Amino acid sequence: MSAGARPALARFARSAPRVAVLAVAALALAACGGGTEKTESPSASSSAPADGGGKPAAFPVTVAHKYGSTTIDKEPKTVVTLGLSDQDAVLALGVKPVGAVDWFKEKPYGKWPWAKEKWGSTQPEIVGERDEYNIEKIAALKPDLVIAQYSGMKKEQYDTLSKFTKVVAQPKEHPDYGAPWQLMTQQIGKALGKDAEAAKLITDIDARFKAARDKHPEWATKTLAVADSFEAGKYSAFTKIDPKSIFFQELGFKLKPEIDTLSKPGFNVAELSAEKLNVLDVDRLVWVTSSTEANDRIKAEPLYKKLKVHQEKRDLFVPYQDPDIGAAFSFNTVLSIPYAIDEIEPLLAAVK
Repeated sequence: MSAGARPALARFARSAPRVAVLAVAALALAACGGGTEKTESPSASSSAPADGGGKPAAFPVTVAHKYGSTTIDKEPKTVVTLGLSDQDAVLALGVKPVGAVDWFKEKPYGKWPWAKEKWGSTQPEIVGERDEYNIEKIAALKPDLVIAQYSGMKKEQYDTLSKFTKVVAQPKEHPDYGAPWQLMTQQIGKALGKDAEAAKLITDIDARFKAARDKHPEWATKTLAVADSFEAGKYSAFTKIDPKSIFFQELGFKLKPEIDTLSKPGFNVAELSAEKLNVLDVDRLVWVTSSTEANDRIKAEPLYKKLKVHQEKRDLFVPYQDPDIGAAFSFNTVLSIPYAIDEIEPLLAAVK
């Protein structure tokens, strides 16, 4: 699937990962030294509190996740991120990952405007694409911590990586790719021994959302949906677990429950035919698009033309890139959210 055909953060495709073979695990183990992972119930999560100055918490810390819990004995120095947007929270907490995954070859290591300054001239090794990880590359980096929060990491991948490093997999309480940004930031902060700093990042972002809601109380009475279309006659609407929907809900908008009923369980998207476009007849409709051609094609659909949201010009066609508005609220991280709010607020406010 090419980058041009399907913008990376507009949606994700769940595919079976290429799991490393035993020989690779043995090589990795020799290269890095084995990690010790706990697999008891995640309820045993604990972390020593940070001191009053916001300095890193005392180690060891234990982080619960989908595959048990992981105890990190000392402050990590070499970090690899395998979640699609995990690098943002890690960067925000003052750590530059040495490895990261690629999203359809699109700005894979943070050339996005909200992260450029944090990366500086650093360029991490690309160690996979989405949930397909190159175990040999990861092992060669000799990480002392692997973070996979916004991910679909499988148990076999977790077990393979755990043979040579500490691994904090995705949260257990939510579907893969369905955890709130606050929880993923908390998990990353705990793993890095930076609980207090993570909590402040979350508080600051919550304040940004609240300021937008206070400025636009009318948004609380409006329903909103986020959609895309990559080929004629096929459309997608994002469910309540998708970061884009979460972003607009935190701005104050109400989501439309009918979209969730049309999706497969645990998926972040409902696939729609043209005949189902009526589910998108909401107060505000945000299309995340990659080209004017896509915009024109959507607007030319006869059944779309019948929707009041279109007839009354309450639909927004937001670019994914250049400017990177759609990418920012698709990431929906502590780094991208301020940029996304600044860019989308005037566009939404202009719709009457």
